[in-house]
Parts: sequence; structure tokens; C-alpha cells
Amino acid sequence: MKRKLMALATALITCASMAQEADNVIDEVIWVVGDEAILRSEVEQERKRMLYQGEKINGDPYGYIPEQMAIQKLFINQAVIDSIEVTDDQVDQQVEAQINYMIQQIGSKEKLEQYFEKPLSEIRAEYRVNIKNQSIVQQERQHLTSDLIVTPSEVRMFYEKLPKDSIPFIATQVEVQIIALQPRISQQTIDGIKARLRDYTQRVVSGESQFSTLAILYSEDQGSAPLGGELGFKSRNAFVPEFSAAAFQLSDPKKVSRIVETEFGYHIIQLIERRGDRANFRHILLIPKVSSKELADARATLDTIRMELDSAKFTFEEAARFLSSDKYTSKSQGLMTSANTGSALQFMEELPAEVARLVANMKEGEISQPFTMKDPHTSRDQVAIIKLRKRVEGHKATYYEDYQTLKELYEQHLEEEIIDKFIREKQRETYCKIKPGWEKYDFKYPGWGQR
Repeated sequence: MKRKLMALATALITCASMAQEADNVIDEVIWVVGDEAILRSEVEQERKRMLYQGEKINGDPYGYIPEQMAIQKLFINQAVIDSIEVTDDQVDQQVEAQINYMIQQIGSKEKLEQYFEKPLSEIRAEYRVNIKNQSIVQQERQHLTSDLIVTPSEVRMFYEKLPKDSIPFIATQVEVQIIALQPRISQQTIDGIKARLRDYTQRVVSGESQFSTLAILYSEDQGSAPLGGELGFKSRNAFVPEFSAAAFQLSDPKKVSRIVETEFGYHIIQLIERRGDRANFRHILLIPKVSSKELADARATLDTIRMELDSAKFTFEEAARFLSSDKYTSKSQGLMTSANTGSALQFMEELPAEVARLVANMKEGEISQPFTMKDPHTSRDQVAIIKLRKRVEGHKATYYEDYQTLKELYEQHLEEEIIDKFIREKQRETYCKIKPGWEKYDFKYPGWGQR
């Protein structure tokens, strides 16, 4: 208790002293929640991030963002009581994915640093804190609603009480099966890639070039190339087995791994740093390019398979199981599944763009002509045929056809009630102080700063 009061006093003294400064103040404490301070710079940084990522800001950002930060602190404090933990691997993977995405969107690491007005190392550190906090909040929300159970009769009552204009519209959904073939890559192409990677290795070992520079210039991993090939701290199970086996054998940061073949292409790897069971690596990925002849050969093979399907020599399911090179669908009758729900019945926007374009004009039971597409998992070129197994046209939700959707909607409604009650109770129990001038906004939860 004494520690909390001292921290609170320090925060309020800081707040008071900064209030006497001019409007061009660099930073200041604007809220105190419990014994946690919210800084003006944190609000500005979050505002920039939300604008950059196109996230909706409900109302004035200088009212909305501090309130969201305050709510987050309520959840994090409760998570400590409930022993909620988030692993480093979970956080690191999300951080690297987010950083890589932003660099791809803005064009370069330098432009990202310019936008946020700080080096990438600081951006990454701040995102790590933010993402860890978000993950903790998400798990705490799940913990608070984990005992929620609904019955079919409750869902039916909920549906019947919905105003007609509130009944959700279910967009068109489809079930699609696929047979994919990876074109044969010529040995000449493979030898050429390996020669390039051996040359890069020699240039690094001799000191002629930095591994990171070569990664920026030549690696075809669009996520890590702008970062000099850096992958971030991860454990073995974060990578495919072939990559892990070679990467975790490395012990000298000055050396480069042997050439490693994976489903993504061919790699060379350099160790940056190891921390226990986790390590940070750089890599350079080269993806074999498929020639027009190799694509034509694969299309010809699929043409033959399609004709044999038309003549009922075997079923699409059998062909998918024994002939398709898509390991993610071959064991499930060729059915493509939603990355979000795992369901075979998925919305059009969840399909790869090439597949969605074809499906839009197909009838149930129809099999497409062979076409070229990127493998959704590896981004390598492949040739495929698809079958539209089922189409459910867009419609207003009904109890019998869309029970699962309505159940999820009702659960979401109940979860929001539970979370709303939690926030209001914690708000009443928690000390909050808002700097004069920052309390004028319309908050979703009135009452901040009244205790």
C-alpha cells in the first residue's frame, strides 16, 4: 500500500509540475489509474499507430484513447490476480508479423522510423509491450466469460426478440475442393539458385558483404527482407523442421548455415543471438521460378485428370487424396477450409483471390479449367483445378439454417454484458486522477476521476 501511495504521489507531483509549463510540453502525465500513469506521449504514439493501421477511433482521440488505456489497465490488474500469463513466443511472433506488415505497407524500415520518429529497435520494444498487454487483456476477457453456456432455447428466444432490421445478413458462403500440382522445377534452375546462395555465403564469410545487406537486396521473403532477413526471437517449433534443424545447429554468429531446402524454397541462415531455447536468426530465401513450359506441363496433367473426372473414372475426392500436392487439403477430400474458423463453409473473401474469381461464376458440382495460382501457404506457383461443392446464397439469418451464427451473436451479446459490468465495477473500485483539461471529453464510462 505504501509503495502504491508513493508511486501515486510521484505521478501527481510530475503532473502538477508539468502543468505549469507552456503548451509545447514534450511529455506529461495526463491520467493516473491506480498506481499506473498514462503519458501524453503514449496517447500520441497510440493515435499515430491507429491512424496508420486504419483502426476506428470513436470520438475525439484524446478522450477515446486514454479511456481505452485506462480500461486496459483494469484488465491487466485483474489478470495478475487471476494468474494470467502470455508466453514470449506468442508475443514475439505477433510483434514480428506486425512490424513486417507495417514495413511492407510504408515501403521501408527508414520510412517507418521517420513516421514514428524513433529507431526500429524502439518501435519494436514498444510494440512488444503493447501486444503483450493486448494478449493479456484478451486472455482475461476469455477468463471472465469462460463459464458462459447458452442453450438452443435461449438462442431461439434471442432470435425471436431481435428487431427485423437487426437480424444479421449472412453473405454468400461456399464449399470448395481443390486439386493442386506443384510444377516440376528443372535441375538447372535449382543449381542456379544454389550457386547464388553459395556466392552470398562466400561474400559474408570473406567479409566482402554483410548478411543483412544481401538479405535486403536479394531475399524473397517479403516479411523479413526489409529487416535484413531478421526473424526475431523464436523457438524451434516456430519454424518448419528442415529450417529448425539447420538453424539451431548454428553457434557462431560469424558463420552461415548450409543451404536448406524447405517447402518455401532454398535458404541460408545466420545466427544473431541465442537466449536459452529461443534464438534470433537472419535468413535469405530464394524461391525457384517456374518456367512457362513447366507450368504448361502441369496444366496438361490437370487437363487429363479433369477429363477422367468427367468420365467418372474416379471421384474428385479420390484424385485430391492421391494426386494433389496440397498437403493441407489432400487428406480432407480436397476441401479448402477457413483460416479463421476451420470450417469448409466459408465466405468468398476468405478464399484466395484466384479461387474466388472462378467460384463467383461456377455452379454447384462444376469443375474449373486448370489455372495458375500462388500456394496460400508458401507463395510458390502452382496449377490447380477446383470444384464448387456447395453454395449458400446471401440471406437474412434464420434459426434453423444459421443457428451457429445466431448462437455466436447471442454469446457475443452476453459477453459484452459481462465485460461491461466488470469494467463498471472495477472503475468504481479503482483510484483515478485526470489532469485538468483532459476530463472534458465524452467517455463511454462516465465516472473516471470521481474516486
